[in-house]
Amino acid sequence: MRNAVSRSLRWNQNIDQKTAGARTLANHYAAQLQQCSPQRPSSYNLARIIHAHMITMGFNPRGHILNRLLDLYCKFRNLGYAYQLFDRIPEPDVVARTTMITSYSASGDLNRARNIFNGIPIRMRDTVSYNAIITACSHNDDGRAGIEAFRSMLKQSFEPDSFTYASVLSALKLVAGDEWECQQLHCAVIKSGTSCSTSVLNALISLYVTCAFSPSATPLMLMGAARKVFDEMLDRDELTWTTMITGYIRNGDLGSAWEIFRLVSEKLVVVWNAMISGYVHHGLHSEAFSILKRMHLEDIKPDEFTYTSILTACVDAGLFRSGKEVHAYILRKEAVHAPGFSVSVNNALITLYGKFGKVHEARCIFNEMPVKDLVSWNAMLSSYVNYGVISEARKFFSDMPEKNLLTWTVMISGLAQNGFGEEALKLFNEMRVQGCFEPCDYSFASAVIACASLGSFEHGRQLHAQLVRLGYDVSLSAGNALITMYGRCGILDDAHRVFLTMPFVDSVSWNAMIAALGQHGHGVEALEFLDQMLQQEFLPDRITFLTVLTACSHSGLVDQGRRYFDSMHVSYGISPGEDHYARIIDLLSRAGKFQEAKELIDKMPFESGTGTGTGTAAWEALLAGCKIHGNLELGIHAAEKLFKLNPEHDGTYILLSNMYAAAGHWDDVAKVRKLMRERGVKKEPACSWIEVESKVHVFLVDDTLHPEVRDVYDYLEELGGRMRELGYVPDTKFVLHDMEQEQKVYSLSTHSEKLAAAYGLLKLPHGASVRVFKNLRICGDCHNAFKFMSKVVQREIIVRDGKRFHHFRHDGVCSCGDYW
Repeated sequence: MRNAVSRSLRWNQNIDQKTAGARTLANHYAAQLQQCSPQRPSSYNLARIIHAHMITMGFNPRGHILNRLLDLYCKFRNLGYAYQLFDRIPEPDVVARTTMITSYSASGDLNRARNIFNGIPIRMRDTVSYNAIITACSHNDDGRAGIEAFRSMLKQSFEPDSFTYASVLSALKLVAGDEWECQQLHCAVIKSGTSCSTSVLNALISLYVTCAFSPSATPLMLMGAARKVFDEMLDRDELTWTTMITGYIRNGDLGSAWEIFRLVSEKLVVVWNAMISGYVHHGLHSEAFSILKRMHLEDIKPDEFTYTSILTACVDAGLFRSGKEVHAYILRKEAVHAPGFSVSVNNALITLYGKFGKVHEARCIFNEMPVKDLVSWNAMLSSYVNYGVISEARKFFSDMPEKNLLTWTVMISGLAQNGFGEEALKLFNEMRVQGCFEPCDYSFASAVIACASLGSFEHGRQLHAQLVRLGYDVSLSAGNALITMYGRCGILDDAHRVFLTMPFVDSVSWNAMIAALGQHGHGVEALEFLDQMLQQEFLPDRITFLTVLTACSHSGLVDQGRRYFDSMHVSYGISPGEDHYARIIDLLSRAGKFQEAKELIDKMPFESGTGTGTGTAAWEALLAGCKIHGNLELGIHAAEKLFKLNPEHDGTYILLSNMYAAAGHWDDVAKVRKLMRERGVKKEPACSWIEVESKVHVFLVDDTLHPEVRDVYDYLEELGGRMRELGYVPDTKFVLHDMEQEQKVYSLSTHSEKLAAAYGLLKLPHGASVRVFKNLRICGDCHNAFKFMSKVVQREIIVRDGKRFHHFRHDGVCSCGDYW
């Protein structure tokens, strides 16, 4: 008996010793884990070592140690480890479950967060766990689920706290449709006694502000409710001020935003940024710069958001010099080459320099960036594309380590808008075939513009059908591209139909339609369209006036053109650019009003004779008018100016040579051509093309390369006989070489536009319109010949040359009225 008691005492003593050792070990591990901090990267490895030591020692952690390990793994974003550890806990407590809910929410995995919450027994749930799931739903844009979780919480008689209300208000913000829902929860906040919490009131203000932009809401009432909450707050933080200011700005009430801004006594840079950003968003760039100056005077240091907003203002307002000054300030004040310097500021600088054609400077900034993201690469690609440096853009595009849909769209658009339509369509198809990205409406719009530049009507119509099938036909960008495509392919009725069926239009839509009418010689209709645009309260921009002046020029509407040119600055505050002057001078020169055109050039606010390259378009327009009217003296003067401004441009030599040839000055023609050879200037070869059965056929002057060219020549000879019976006589004054009369007649018959038209007449279905596209201006004899040709074959022949459209109807009349 005594031995039995003795053994029992020793056994209990061993148990006590083991228990004491386990406690000591647990306390040791807990102390070690407490030293691990998510702010120190080395702590992650330390936590793993401690965990490994527990496993090696056979220590079975429980309670607070397990929760601490879970918390560390989650904060170090190793959810794999955290989930394995959590999964091995037989009965995880509510703290462990809440930790996992929060972590899955932060990683965007709402389904797993929900599953863990749903697995918590009702008896184990508490307010903190409900707060976690409501917050998870709110942060992952599932507002309805967050509200349902809140209702479940109330149903289970859990008491919401300030964190609960802040979270559920954020959830409601995602789905609230009217003021009633906002007011209902506002009442609940007041009843709960949490209306003194700054975080709750901030969330409530944010709810009212967001709901104010719901289609079914009353903005004035909701902004008034937000302002009432704001005015009654005892403690405000930077989020309070920022939310109210941005709310007013989004509502277009900049006066109230300024009123709130003036109440801020603390130097909160985020509030100043909100005001600057608001002014920039609404195009009030001078006001944005005034705020920046006040920041400097009050010794408030700008941050990356300040810089990006101001640089955006410089880009939008065309203030390159101001942008450079901001850049210089950044270089003085910031460590721009440090790894931690803002990527977004550098991206904004690339955009600034790229926008104003300073591609070299943009590339230097890009090359010196310590850290680049995809936005950086896309900004640099856009710089190359906008400046028209397509060869560099191609190389840069191929070297990009990563591409997104925007990358492809920028490259496709750049190719389309810089004369590489065929390559743009190939790239668009490559993107689709490789399954890189599913094209968006902007991608389709770029492909449609490529069809417009090529005159590829059939391909453009196929893309239109795909847009309708995918539901992109309602897209504004796609609609505008379709108007341009149909207009540039000669189908004016379809362009108008697209315009009329668009669910909504903008100034770009109106500009595209006015441009289409102008290109087709419908100047009066283009001006009527402008009147409609103004009646519907769309303000014209500089592009509008370019299209209007072009329409007036093509139709000889001199008085109207003068009036609209004068109204630019007087009525709309738009200073005419060099391109506007070129259009009005083209209008005057075509009409033979050379003295007025010359006086206008002399008055231009540009240095048109300094060799800087400015003013060339105006002198080119004058020279072209002199060629039309045979004003040799003024034409020579204009050519001499152009030789100084842009000696490598072939158009000047060609126009001057053609003027001499038309006047029979063959010695001067030879001198001009010799000068071209000496300066290494080459004439762009004339070519014409036509689309037949979705294939583009290209013809050159005196073509021998097309496989069916012999049939074309035979058919042209046959047509020529029938045309001569109606009175057609080849006009050999348009042969710009000194040769025998018979050779001149033959030379005229081999012009590329005639070959393309004849091929179309041979291959297209009987009665179908023939659409020919030419890279240069149509010659006078071809223009005359097509009038006879269309009458002989009783078919419409449409020619788009480098300047405009010509519709040759069955009656032998051209839509231009011979004014071209």
